[in-house]
Formats: sequence, C-alpha cells, structure tokens
Amino acid sequence: MAEKIGFVGVGRMGANMARRLKEVGYPVVAVYDVRAEAAKSLAQELGCEVCPTLARVTALSDVIITVVTDDDAMRRIYADKKDNLLKHAEGKFFINCATITPKVHVEVEKLAKKAKAESLEACMASSITQARQGTLYLMCGGAESTFDKVRPILTKLSHDGQLLRYIGKAGQAASVKALVNMVMNINTAGLAEGLGLGAALGLDLKPLMEVFSQTGANSRVLQTDGEDMQNREHSCFFSAAHAAKDSGIALSLAKKMKLDLPLAAATFKQYSKMAKLGLGELDKSGIAELTFKGRGGKGLKN
Repeated sequence: MAEKIGFVGVGRMGANMARRLKEVGYPVVAVYDVRAEAAKSLAQELGCEVCPTLARVTALSDVIITVVTDDDAMRRIYADKKDNLLKHAEGKFFINCATITPKVHVEVEKLAKKAKAESLEACMASSITQARQGTLYLMCGGAESTFDKVRPILTKLSHDGQLLRYIGKAGQAASVKALVNMVMNINTAGLAEGLGLGAALGLDLKPLMEVFSQTGANSRVLQTDGEDMQNREHSCFFSAAHAAKDSGIALSLAKKMKLDLPLAAATFKQYSKMAKLGLGELDKSGIAELTFKGRGGKGLKN
C-alpha cells in the first residue's frame, strides 16, 4: 500500500505537488493551509480532508510534506504549543520543501527525533510547472537512511529520480539552495541591467538577446526571463519578495563566514526595493522595472 500523504502549505508549489502525487497513485488524504479557502478548494479537488489543525494532518498521514513561507512559519508548524505537527508523530515522516535558513532545518530534525519521527529537507530548485509535471530538481538533506525511506515519493516528484540529489546532513541542502537562488538572483539582476541599457541605447532587444545567448552573456535566466523583461510580462512563478528573502538567507550565511558578497548585497537591495514599491508579488523578472527607463512599475501587462 502506498503511504498516505498530507500537505501543509498548498500555495502554488504545494498544491501542484499534491496534484502530481495524487495523479501517480499516492493517496493524498489531508491538506492544511493558513489560507482556509485555498485548503478547502484543493481538498475538494483531490477528494481529501481539509484539516482544522496541524495535529490532524499528522494523525491522518504517514508522510507529511510541508511548503511554508519562512523560518517563523516553519517554527510555528513544528513547535507551536497549542497545535503542531509533532503531536503523536511517532513513526511519521516529514519532508520539508521550503527555502528557509539551514539552522531551522537542523532545529526541525532535532524536534522530530525527540518525537520519534523522521525529518528530511527537500529543497526545490524549480517552479510551478515542474511541480505539476513531477520534474522538480530536489536537493535533500538529513539522515541518509531517512532519504532512502522516502526516496520513492521524491522520485515521483523529480523526473523519475533523475533530478533528485542527496547533499548531506541536515542544513546542507538548504545551504546549497540558498547559493542556487543567490546566483540566480544575481544573474537575473544582471540581465535586467543589460537589457535596460540596451533599450536606452536604442538597440533592438530581440537580436541583442540572440547575441547574449551565443556569447559569455548567456544564462538560464536569459531563456526564462529575457522576453518577459522586454514585454513587461511578470506573471509570478518565483516572486521578487521570495528572491529578496532568499538572497537575504545567503547574505546571513556569508556574514557568519565573514565573507563580503557585494553582488549578492546589491541584488538583495534591488529586490527589497521592489517589495517597498509594492512590486514584491511580481515575478523576479520584474526587477527590469527598476532598470528600464520610464518604467517604475507603470503600464505593466500582467
């Protein structure tokens, strides 16, 4: 019998991961979200219970997958005194997919062990489409024995395991994910500046992007974000607010190591500025609104 799956956090990513596991035969039995309507809608779609408490999710499930927003949310779902996932959690497995600081993943692993449960971080380096298709790039941290036990589930989320990597002990996968997003955010900001300057010089951006793609200016974000920056189409796959948060995580790790990362710091400042201007829920490609002349978020298509 396939393990019964519960989900905590059913936003863009969590909901599509739940749909994917249901599609490949796993019984998704419980969902929970602080946004009650989102949980209710998904529960109706999947034919499962929308849980009024976190403890109820654990009671119904063998494996609980969490996708929450930040460190505070993660600590709440595992350590809130009134209601948390670790009540009567003996023998249960927790797979935590949010991008949060490594130290919180370590904290959660310790709390799970105390409750005689097992915890694994499965950090995602993909977006909404990949969550729905089961082609997420997953970086995992925690006990290797735990990873092996939940590998069949993770395989169904990661292109039959082709995009699944075990990194090391708790916190290490989260560190790698922070670096992935830090570099991605720097690349995105750099592309926006290149295209913004190109536009100001009166260059045709389509051939400019073709030249970028064939030279040292090429990058993955050129493929995913270049046209969106040109067309001002910033429908959200990975928000500017999340980009700011993740660059901030990387900078906190750098500070701990006494490293100066001026590019990461500048990128963090740009994405934080987007949030202050009310543009935080735009896709990260929306950073182009800060670099193209005469934009400032006015006249957006999305």
